[in-house]
Amino acid sequence: MQRGERQRKNGVGEKWSSGIANNPRLQHSNTPMAPPRRIQHRARLKSAFALYEVLLGVAIFAIGVIALGRAVENCLNASTISAEEGAVRQILSDRMAVVQAAPGVPDPEKEFKINSNYGVVSLIQKSGPAGLTEEDKTLLSGIYLVMLTAQWQHAGVPQSKRIQLYVYRSE
Repeated sequence: MQRGERQRKNGVGEKWSSGIANNPRLQHSNTPMAPPRRIQHRARLKSAFALYEVLLGVAIFAIGVIALGRAVENCLNASTISAEEGAVRQILSDRMAVVQAAPGVPDPEKEFKINSNYGVVSLIQKSGPAGLTEEDKTLLSGIYLVMLTAQWQHAGVPQSKRIQLYVYRSE
């Protein structure tokens, strides 16, 4: 008697038969099938990070933090330089207003030392006749050229800014 016939007589269906190749295999079992050890080992390797992957990630993060720190430092430096130049422009503008409002001929040369939040600013004022002429070569009198120069130090490097203006004074 063949195995399949014997199982049918015992009340067992064809599901449990493994004698015929085209019959389905065991579909429900009480004992779980454990995968071979090699597959378990591979699954464990794929689910965890290797030390070199972690170190690479930490290195990329550290480079990013350093780059961000330098960018912030550059922004702070640019902001400081901008504020410093704004203060110098204000000093020049104030002196220009004083020269324009003052009666009489501007002084030929004057120097001021002005304390600012960014250090001492040296303001040099030079003036003289503008020497402007008409088209017919007639000299225009009473017009003076005033040059204002601000000099200061930023991080040990000398800086300067200059403006020029014309002032008319009747003689």
